[in-house]
Amino acid sequence: MSTRTNSEDAPVPPELASFLEGMPEPHILFDQNYRILAANKAYRRLFSPNKSVLGQTCYAVSHHFDVPCDQAGESCPLAKSRKTGQRERELHLHHTPQGEQYVSIELVPVPGASGKPSYYVEKMEPLRQAGQPSVLSGLIGQSNAFRSMLELVSRVAPSDASVMLLGESGTGKELLARAVHEGSKRSAQPFVVVDCASITESLFESELFGHEKGAYTGAHAARPGLVEAASGGTLFLDELGDIPLGMQVKLLRLLESGTYRRVGSTALRHANVRVVSATHRDMERMVADGRFRQDLYFRLNTFPIALPPLRARAADIPMLVATLLNRVSPQRAFVLSPAAMNLLATWPFPGNIRELRNVLERATLLCDGPEIGYEVVERSLHLGVAASHESVPARTVRTATWSQGATTLKDAELEAFRSLLASHKGSRQALAEQLGISMRSLYRKIKAAEMSTDRPV
Repeated sequence: MSTRTNSEDAPVPPELASFLEGMPEPHILFDQNYRILAANKAYRRLFSPNKSVLGQTCYAVSHHFDVPCDQAGESCPLAKSRKTGQRERELHLHHTPQGEQYVSIELVPVPGASGKPSYYVEKMEPLRQAGQPSVLSGLIGQSNAFRSMLELVSRVAPSDASVMLLGESGTGKELLARAVHEGSKRSAQPFVVVDCASITESLFESELFGHEKGAYTGAHAARPGLVEAASGGTLFLDELGDIPLGMQVKLLRLLESGTYRRVGSTALRHANVRVVSATHRDMERMVADGRFRQDLYFRLNTFPIALPPLRARAADIPMLVATLLNRVSPQRAFVLSPAAMNLLATWPFPGNIRELRNVLERATLLCDGPEIGYEVVERSLHLGVAASHESVPARTVRTATWSQGATTLKDAELEAFRSLLASHKGSRQALAEQLGISMRSLYRKIKAAEMSTDRPV
């Protein structure tokens, strides 16, 4: 193991150096002045394969900073440990030969003869995904809101705790659920999605638990359910709020006892699954209204993670734009003008990242040159909520809804959607295509509008 003496010229304890060298994860040992005294083989291979890091500061190697992290807008585990005297954990974005990677850091103070820390050991674990360079490869961002979310993912992923993802439509809940799965010990096992919004109440139990032959009309053969398909892995309950009330008690039994029965069978089956759920609804309100069981809510809500809306991540928009442009138009290289980028940074994006992707795809189709300008982006934004030929322009709709007394962006969007729906003369499929959303998303919007007014739309 590469080592050097500490700041007082005392040798690094050989037993400590030997212990760190044998660790499979990257480890470094540094002093009170952030100076690296030792680096094990795993660290050298991953972070600095071509040159020695001994004598350099940890912040210079990891972040390319000239000052400690807490003086450069980052959180610093060493600064925290100095105050608490305890181990500290952080999620940092590190520079590596493979590019920037999110790394989970655990810092442990090592007491000296005086009882006070003489050294600090730092373990680094890049968040990885089988077959991909990073578990976060599909999640783009560096804003504080984004990092706070990822820090929670890095803490809960290795456990078996139930996770509830809370966020608006289009914020990437399924992608984050996959990140939780891939960061767990179950990553080599199945990740099975249960689309709760698309399963009818009459078929929900059969889809989830399976059925035996002859259990009901049309059940010509026995069939395993999604719980069985997820055995050993993760069961992702997407749109949790759409689970029928009568089905919730059976799901609770599964979570509490690990057992279930196929439809048409009395035999108990055992399930070994981790449950991650997601919703855009106010679950506490649903519990209070009696539309969702309180005991099931608490059982699923062991570790909640709130996904920030895109409007709270304006700093991430340039990174997202670059990535999404490459995805929607890999054959042509596009860039946004500064004015166009500023327009996107100030847009509320009620559809979040999904809406941003749609806007950029429209913009690439409307743009003739390599630079996408302000006018093209503005037109693309308005096409996203364009009404039928008898409807008013999108900007007029947006302005009108606010003048009618809407108090939040959500209320305004609902009112704009109701106006658009009332004026639309074509089919709902045509309306979904006009809005650039799926039929599933359209029906969600219709349902949300009905719930907010307690009358059919």
